[in-house]
Amino acid sequence: MSAGSQDAVRVVVAEDESIIRLDLVETLREEGFDVVADTGRGDEAVALVAEHRPDVAILDVKMPGLDGIEAARRIAPQRGTAVVILTAFSQRELIEQAREAGAMTYLVKPYRRDALVPAVDLALARFKEMEALEGRVGDLEDRLEVRKLLDRAKGRLIDGHGMSEQDAYVFIQRTAMSQRRTMQAVAEDVLEDRIAP
Repeated sequence: MSAGSQDAVRVVVAEDESIIRLDLVETLREEGFDVVADTGRGDEAVALVAEHRPDVAILDVKMPGLDGIEAARRIAPQRGTAVVILTAFSQRELIEQAREAGAMTYLVKPYRRDALVPAVDLALARFKEMEALEGRVGDLEDRLEVRKLLDRAKGRLIDGHGMSEQDAYVFIQRTAMSQRRTMQAVAEDVLEDRIAP
């Protein structure tokens, strides 16, 4: 995902300690990442993520303007950016707050250079898994809505036309096939009284 990938992973770095920030930027670039922006302020990090749409944002917890947890919370709804929290503290409460804010993983300062790339790769992998799960949930919700729509249309045909449930389903299915339309569209027409047996 990182150094050997076709397209370099785009990163925004937000760390208020300039020496640590410069070291992060240098290490990431050496490892093949494309650091598109860096800042020492949390509020600027949120703006830079909105502007550059990076794959990853590395955010220090303690920053002026906006702390890293709140910055992560504001970045999460923008979609498309995995967040890595950088902290000098490994307190359970802080880690839980970071997770709830949308962080995919964290690094404890002083970070080890050999831990940086795996943390970024882990954040990207978790982020992609989460996006895939959200997509599946959306698909299931859509399918459930179509199923409910079909059930209401079948109910309309059963109540209004004395059909059995099987006959109502077959009517919707055959109408959809003969008109080259989806069963959902036919069910909507049945409910709007535009189609009847």
